[in-house]
Amino acid sequence: MIRVLLADDQTLVRSAFAMLIDSAQDMAVVGQAGTGREAVELAGTARADLVVMDIRMPDLDGIEATRRIAAEEDLAGVKVLILTTYDTDEHVVAALRAGASGFLVKDTRPADLLDAVRIVAAGEALLSPGPTARLIARALRAPDAPGSTASPAALARLSDRERQVLALVARGLNNAEIADALGLSPLTAKTHVSRIMGKLGVRDRAQLVIVAYESGLITPRAPQ
Repeated sequence: MIRVLLADDQTLVRSAFAMLIDSAQDMAVVGQAGTGREAVELAGTARADLVVMDIRMPDLDGIEATRRIAAEEDLAGVKVLILTTYDTDEHVVAALRAGASGFLVKDTRPADLLDAVRIVAAGEALLSPGPTARLIARALRAPDAPGSTASPAALARLSDRERQVLALVARGLNNAEIADALGLSPLTAKTHVSRIMGKLGVRDRAQLVIVAYESGLITPRAPQ
């Protein structure tokens, strides 16, 4: 059973998501938070496996709440799925840097939200290659964008094969798809991904995508 914490300052949104999640047999809502600070506190006390986190909340926003959850040793197993209004929200990349495992638009279909919870809870990143590339391109080109957290030198720690795997992760491929593309077994692909995470010091696939773009391994096109 996947234990889900909902964090959104809109009561109606939380209630709607709670009804949907509780209707699934393999997950249950174990808490609801109206602020980022409440989300951080409840992530531990409610023993959540995953937090569905809005970005814009009072008291403490979703980005800082995500950062605190990711930094807390006792919450090491808690995943964060960010909810965003994709076309207007400029903070998704910052949320991924902070430790979120993926993002989802608020007007997504109910079945897709449930699938997203399952994917992130299983340890995968929920990243759509097209939107991810556009978001990162827009964020890195912004005049007030923060400095890159990764440099081309970071890739020097990786073998040629690991760079190939990282590039495919950044394009949104899962382990089975990477294995098929490179003629590997799924287990070997998974091992490569784990080793890359260890060498680069990142906690999940979402942060691998950020490293791939920021280091220049993958270059997104400018948004149209």
